[in-house]
Amino acid sequence: MVNLDQVKVTPRDQQVLNLLVQGCSNKEIAGQLNISPRTVKQHLRTLFLRAGIREGRKRVKLAIAMFTKGEAQS
Repeated sequence: MVNLDQVKVTPRDQQVLNLLVQGCSNKEIAGQLNISPRTVKQHLRTLFLRAGIREGRKRVKLAIAMFTKGEAQS
């Protein structure tokens, strides 16, 4: 289990997660944030590495949990 309080999430990471949870593709996220799809992929990769998650389903669950946590703190 990942302790979300120990995973560093930058404001940009939170923006990427927000759009990911809404169902946007990396290309759509990139367009909305004016960054490249490769940069989106790197943000997500870095987040999942920080959390120690390698499996796809766990990545989705983590993204949703991190987004929810970020919304609660806003």
